[in-house]
Amino acid sequence: MSRTADIACAKMDGSFDLLGEPTPESPVVVSVPHAGRDYPLALRAALRVPEKALVVLEDRFVDAVALVAHRRETMLVQRRARAWIDLNRAEDERDPQVDEGARSTGQPIRSAKIRSGLGLVPRRAGAAGDLWRRRFAAVDVEARIASDHRPYHRAVDRALAAARARFGVAVLLDIHSMPPLATGVRIVVGDRFGRSAATRFVARVEGVAGTAGLRTALNTPYAGGHILDRHGAPARDIHAIQLEIDRTLYLDAALDQPGAGLPATAALVRAIIDSLADEALGGRSMPFAIAAE
Repeated sequence: MSRTADIACAKMDGSFDLLGEPTPESPVVVSVPHAGRDYPLALRAALRVPEKALVVLEDRFVDAVALVAHRRETMLVQRRARAWIDLNRAEDERDPQVDEGARSTGQPIRSAKIRSGLGLVPRRAGAAGDLWRRRFAAVDVEARIASDHRPYHRAVDRALAAARARFGVAVLLDIHSMPPLATGVRIVVGDRFGRSAATRFVARVEGVAGTAGLRTALNTPYAGGHILDRHGAPARDIHAIQLEIDRTLYLDAALDQPGAGLPATAALVRAIIDSLADEALGGRSMPFAIAAE
């Protein structure tokens, strides 16, 4: 199947695209939750800063990397911007400074993410400071949860359940990108400090990155968030790993548009997907033949 035909057959399900066959053809499910560039009018109307200030919240064009890497495994790609709602936060991680429906007490409110302005609806974006002219009504945030957040997670649940039913094991690869780190680390692998995935899967990801000559880190500074907490269940043979990719690997010098490194980065992601599938299957062949592209 050509890349054009593959992307054309993607199913648009509300605020995200769902790629792959109805019957899973790989034990690996890929999630791209933070690359969305769809900024609804209601969001733009509430801004107190220029719209371009929101770009810092995006995993800028990492969806382009994932789409080039994609073959026939199930893949979910969020189109709605993270500034609208963050799929990597739990439904109760609501910030009372921007959300009239948030409770002013309770453990989630005290989380470091909410204190830093990165709750379910982000309040801040880097140096831009506070984003919104006003708080959002509870009914508005609840509508975002109902139309965007829950459908995405339900779709991930279904994809993982279908993969495990067919292959006996499922692996979620949750793809993100990060600004360059002073440490020189180019790939950060997150497994919630061993809670969301078996070590053998993490080792395969690290091995692929190491073979490519890239320095890796585990859980520092990114260990994963709600997506791994919700969907990773190693005791039930469902594993979840977060992959953070240095944006200098695939964007231009301004870290704004796809750059010359995108094909090589997509090849790296492809190799990681293949290695996870191989580990899940114990070296058994996949139920379909992957044609050379």
